[in-house]
Amino acid sequence: MKPVRIGDMVPDFSLYDQDGNLFNIRTYLGKNKLVIFFYPQDGSLNCTKEACYFRDLTDIFNEADAVLIGISEQSVESHKKFAETNKLTYKLQSDNKNVVRKLFGVPSRAFGFVPGRVTYVADRTGKVVFIFDSQLETQRHADEALKICLLLKKHDSVNS
Repeated sequence: MKPVRIGDMVPDFSLYDQDGNLFNIRTYLGKNKLVIFFYPQDGSLNCTKEACYFRDLTDIFNEADAVLIGISEQSVESHKKFAETNKLTYKLQSDNKNVVRKLFGVPSRAFGFVPGRVTYVADRTGKVVFIFDSQLETQRHADEALKICLLLKKHDSVNS
């Protein structure tokens, strides 16, 4: 399966969130911008930094009408504990069989032992307009995604 690229539509998927509720991406298409970030593991140092930085910027993402969606392979229970411990205010999706990770074509690192860290930004239609792939620049994922969301908001207001 070829990886999602800029200009592609976000693949259709449903996953369970940290509260055990089924999350369906179609609910947000046509309504919100999407920031979908894949991260390797709940509770690791870099993933915690990334998740908390997204949390710290949540209000600004909300003002830009963007929905944050964190995805990793850990269980619903692991996500629940991770979200509660770090007071995360957005939904984490459990992709325990890496189905959605494969749909997006998120690469693995370290000879396939470490799941990749990639962030996608999609406009209201679900078209991917930005991709940031960096294993180590964890906070930059949120910074770059926010820049794009604010540009999209500006573009939306000009065209209204």
